[in-house]
Amino acid sequence: MIGRYLGHLDHHDPLYGYLRDCIVPQLGISSSCVEFRVSQYVCSRNVFLYEETHSSARLVGKFYPQKNGVGSYPKTGEAEFSNLVYLRGLGFDAPPHYVVKPLGFNSAIGNVLLMEFLEGDSLGTVITDAMHLGKHERLYRKLTALAHFLATMHNRTVGDWGVNFDHSHAYMGKLIWSLIAKRGMGRDHSDELYHLREAWRSQGSMWEDRAVLMHGDATPSNFLFGRGRTVLAIDLERMQWGDRVFDLGRLCGELSHFFFQGKGDPGLAEPFIGHFLWEYSCHFPDRLATFRAISRRIPFYMGITLLRIARNSWIDWEYRWQLVRQAKKILRGLS
Repeated sequence: MIGRYLGHLDHHDPLYGYLRDCIVPQLGISSSCVEFRVSQYVCSRNVFLYEETHSSARLVGKFYPQKNGVGSYPKTGEAEFSNLVYLRGLGFDAPPHYVVKPLGFNSAIGNVLLMEFLEGDSLGTVITDAMHLGKHERLYRKLTALAHFLATMHNRTVGDWGVNFDHSHAYMGKLIWSLIAKRGMGRDHSDELYHLREAWRSQGSMWEDRAVLMHGDATPSNFLFGRGRTVLAIDLERMQWGDRVFDLGRLCGELSHFFFQGKGDPGLAEPFIGHFLWEYSCHFPDRLATFRAISRRIPFYMGITLLRIARNSWIDWEYRWQLVRQAKKILRGLS
């Protein structure tokens, strides 16, 4: 969501020259006299919208500032640029599977990544409309499209090596520690969560699949929908090798959270979760076997997604512990 309007980009700002000389020519716009209105996105203080006043062309700028003087953080912007180029090179540059087009990365100007602006309803908007406006069929259709997108992405990038579950095991440990250190979680929750983490590590199913390139941050704000079954993917800075069910479980956990927070009952998300996983499975030779294999691993990734949401500062106190209790309930569902 675009938020605060900040004014016009100063011609003396180094970004102005970079946009004029290197970016707008890619859009077929004359660079002789350009002006940019600037707005800041609500979702991040480091993401901005630049609108060229004469042509109305819009661009998104995502900055990666230095973090506490550590030099490695800005590399994330360059990595995301490479991730976008790579996926588009695999065919994700035209409907129905579309990854946002990168236009440039400049390490000398705040490590800024420039991308095209995409329009479409986010998955979050589609879920909210289903909950409050009764648009259930639209949510089913969009989940079908998203399942197709993710299955295609995963299948086109599958590696010759197996999943290393130790990475997800360590990530769950970080989430637990964050809830203890930052949110005051007591041993009444943490002891069981640590026990469940070890129990999941011993499950052979968590190691059985081959690694794929995951989106890595498959949240409802990072997928937009165009006409029909077109899916527009953004924010791929966390793309990495891992279990395909990491992406699926995060989306299922987010669906559960939306219905839990919005309607007071996470169970209302289950028909949509089942539909999403069944539709994903249809893109494999043995649909039923795939569905069963995914279903064995989904509880772990759904559970850690709820823990991830619970640790956020914007979550109110009562709902935070409802999420933690729901995460434990799901994580007990060992195959």
